[in-house]
Amino acid sequence: MSFLRFFMLLSLVIWVGGIIFFSFVVAPTLFSILPSRHLAGLIVSRSLTLLHWMGVIAGGVFLILSVFHAYYADGSWQAAAARNVLVFAMLVLTLVSQVVIAPKMAAARAEMGEVDQVAATDARRVEFNRLHRWSTWLEALVLLFGLATLYIIAREWTLPLGTGRASLTGRLTADR
Repeated sequence: MSFLRFFMLLSLVIWVGGIIFFSFVVAPTLFSILPSRHLAGLIVSRSLTLLHWMGVIAGGVFLILSVFHAYYADGSWQAAAARNVLVFAMLVLTLVSQVVIAPKMAAARAEMGEVDQVAATDARRVEFNRLHRWSTWLEALVLLFGLATLYIIAREWTLPLGTGRASLTGRLTADR
């Protein structure tokens, strides 16, 4: 059981942690230190693609292990448990971002060349900016759903004090 829990948490932490690191460290750093926003955008786009596929794999692993964990713990598959619904939603949003929005952004970027060299009122740039907002919102939702899932898991797996096992606070009580 601990083995399944560990890999469930690991898969979710890799995905959510990757989003946090990418969003708050990698992307801002690239845009601040590289000589052009165009180059930063190309690297961010490639990195986001890799992050999305890591998320899809991690989400799939989580869902498979989650239903097996529920079955072994309770005798029920619990496919519609809140944690599974949230991770499934994360998968759908990530796939929409990767297979619908990202290719449209790449096509717009290729057509324009350097985005910053195109007038802000140009229809291609307006469309690119709209797609970028959608991409950002979807990524934010995936992050929020991931954090909610982590909270749900922490709440479900917390043992009450006095059970003879380590509790959330780390206090140990002895069975006598």
